[in-house]
Amino acid sequence: MADYRQTYQRSISDPDGFWREAAAAIDWHVAPTRILDDSEAPIFRWFPDAELNTCHNALDRHVDAGHGERTALVYDSPVTGVTRSYSYRQLRDQVAVFAGALRRLGVDRGDRVVIYMAMVPETVIAMLACARLGAVHSVVFGGFGARELAARIDDARPKVIVATSCGVEAGRVVPYQPMLEAALGQAAHRPDRCVILQRPEQPVVLAERDLTWAEAVTDAAPAECVPVRATDPLYILYTSGTTGRPKGVVRDNGGHAVALRWSMEHIFGVRPGQVFWAASDVGWVVGHSYIVYAPLLTGATTILYEGKPVGTPDAGAFWRVAAQHRVTSMFTAPTALRAIRKEDPEGKFRFAYDLIALRHLFLAGERLDPQTYRWAGDLLGVPVIDNWWQTETGWPIAASPRGIEELPTKPGSPSLPMPGYRVRVVDESGNDLPAGAEGRS
Repeated sequence: MADYRQTYQRSISDPDGFWREAAAAIDWHVAPTRILDDSEAPIFRWFPDAELNTCHNALDRHVDAGHGERTALVYDSPVTGVTRSYSYRQLRDQVAVFAGALRRLGVDRGDRVVIYMAMVPETVIAMLACARLGAVHSVVFGGFGARELAARIDDARPKVIVATSCGVEAGRVVPYQPMLEAALGQAAHRPDRCVILQRPEQPVVLAERDLTWAEAVTDAAPAECVPVRATDPLYILYTSGTTGRPKGVVRDNGGHAVALRWSMEHIFGVRPGQVFWAASDVGWVVGHSYIVYAPLLTGATTILYEGKPVGTPDAGAFWRVAAQHRVTSMFTAPTALRAIRKEDPEGKFRFAYDLIALRHLFLAGERLDPQTYRWAGDLLGVPVIDNWWQTETGWPIAASPRGIEELPTKPGSPSLPMPGYRVRVVDESGNDLPAGAEGRS
């Protein structure tokens, strides 16, 4: 474990040097001279004197480096029967145009934009367009109803809301527009405009305040990337609210870009040009970090999947996607695997597909029970890697870092603390406990 131990110990003993080197993988408008500002600990600020643009790092830098024709995004939607790919150049151009459309609607650096959309490419485009302008996006999970959406609108106070007319699931269409109208009726804040992506499965009649996505982008001048401070916010993502009022986690630009770029290669073992699939939703932090930002910051190909693990059309859906798009590393929740196992306990569907490209399966979001861990490992013949983190951190606290060292894994354990994190097991008073003791929060 020398490689892991040396890497981890350096991150703890020399955080400035460690993250200064990691920051070299990012393009800076103004390069950082200060790495960590801990003058107001426990509030820490990373790269406080630097400037950058996250969208430039996710798209433009790859085009500028000659990789414009590399595939950036693959949209795979079994519920609509559509599969579509975007090169880095195509995605950059569409993001620039939608950023110009938002600017024409009055969105500027620091303004907020709420995104209430299905799992479609335009959702990713809207997120990156906000980042391009230095605006702050707040994605609301499409499964949330009017009350949850209204609470987030009142807190974020967006200048513009971007929404889809509907979501599509197996055998049914979920209207979004009625929930948006109900939320606006409940919310005290009023956005200036709403941009609605009309989906053919259920187009809607728009209010006077609204315009369609097509209308918004017509004749919009492409916007260039706006440099922002590394400590300026990139997005607001709200916790579920199960323990009270939803809390908005504000993610900054600089630390986020450096950490996610580092994690993609060192934790998930994914290099530029390889294919990564996080089978999640952009409404959750996994979707933010590992559908959108980390793969694109790396120059990898990311999969945007509009479907379920079962029922779209069967328990082989995940294996079909992984085989068809030659996925190198896959990331999902244990719940998804339990659903597949329930439908296909012997894993017969898996053997209909060639998964020769798949090297890792990462799981997070809830407890990974030993039965599911073993079932997936035996079925796929690749390491099954639990990882532990939360919305508040944005990337793994504990995992097995496949890009540093291929360490053994064991059921019931998320492995080891990742560089930068001091992980301790403590009692009710905060005192350290010995190995094997159960902690208390």
